[in-house]
Amino acid sequence: MSRWIEPVTLEGEHVRLVPLKPSHEAGLAGAVCDGELWKLWYTFVPQPHKMRAYIDTALYMRDRLGAHPFAVIDVKSGAIVGSTRYFAVDEANRRLEIGHTWYARRMQRTALNTEAKLLLLTHAFEKLDAIAVEFRTHFMNHASRTAIERLGAKQDGILRSHQVSRDGVLRDTVVFSIIQSEWPAVRANLNHRLDR
Repeated sequence: MSRWIEPVTLEGEHVRLVPLKPSHEAGLAGAVCDGELWKLWYTFVPQPHKMRAYIDTALYMRDRLGAHPFAVIDVKSGAIVGSTRYFAVDEANRRLEIGHTWYARRMQRTALNTEAKLLLLTHAFEKLDAIAVEFRTHFMNHASRTAIERLGAKQDGILRSHQVSRDGVLRDTVVFSIIQSEWPAVRANLNHRLDR
């Protein structure tokens, strides 16, 4: 049976996004230790010893819900430095979300992140013919909100008391999107940022 999002490797000058596999566990466990990312209260990043369960959940979402999880590889070093995912896939309406994204601290706010988003968005809009791509983040995750806005995404709204976090705190979720007609300007912006 054909799926809207088939397994694909996306590669640029700085980053390679490869379909996530169980064999990526050790690399991801090492990457998450750079910055102890699991300690951030406003986002979910797995602890190193829970990486296999994280991968299993991502692969379940792939097999049952049409998602496509990636391991993020730094082209320069060949090291696995994080993970990202197409998910919340709505094939009938040609919409998807990019999320479950985290990078080792040393890779945050680098060309690798910018290029990863450019590759994901290019594939979504130009190969999958997506109508819209969403991004969601915790209201208190100001760094993520700023990064999403820098992409050129527009804020659609805030879902108040949207989710219950691991520690029982209610999460307000900020929803952003890029729609098909905005893609040329977003692409130009991302290419300009990479050229700098």
